[in-house]
Amino acid sequence: MSERKSIEEILRRLDESLIILRDVLGDLEEVSKSLHSNEGTAVPGISAPSLTPSKMPPTTPAPAYRKRSVDDVRMMFPQDLEGLLTFTDKGDYVMIKPQRYLGSENFAKIASIIRGAGGEYISAGKDSHFRIPKQFE
Repeated sequence: MSERKSIEEILRRLDESLIILRDVLGDLEEVSKSLHSNEGTAVPGISAPSLTPSKMPPTTPAPAYRKRSVDDVRMMFPQDLEGLLTFTDKGDYVMIKPQRYLGSENFAKIASIIRGAGGEYISAGKDSHFRIPKQFE
C-alpha cells in the first residue's frame, strides 16, 4: 500500500511539473517570437553611436527595494484560490501552502501568480510549498 501511495505522489508531482513546464514553454515561445519580430529593425548602413565617457548616459541610482506583507501576498490571489491556501510570514519570504490537494488547474493558476511575483515552488514531499520573497523592486 505504501509503495502505491509513493507512486501516486510521484505521478501527482510529475503532473504539476508538466504544467509548470508548459507555462515556461509558452513564455519562451513568446520571447522567441518577439525577438524574431524585432530582427532586422536596425537601419542598414547606420551604426549605433559609440559611447565615450563624455557621451555616457547618466547613471541611474540603484533600484529602491520595497517589502510586501503577508496581506499583500494574499491579495494577489482571487478569493477562490486564496481559500485553498495558508500564508505564513517566514522573515525574508512568505510561505504559501495548500490546505488540500489543488488539482492541476488550480496548481497551474497559483504557480503562475507566484512566478509573476518572483516566487518559486519548493518540492519537499508533504512539506512542499510556494514562497514569495518579501523584498522586491
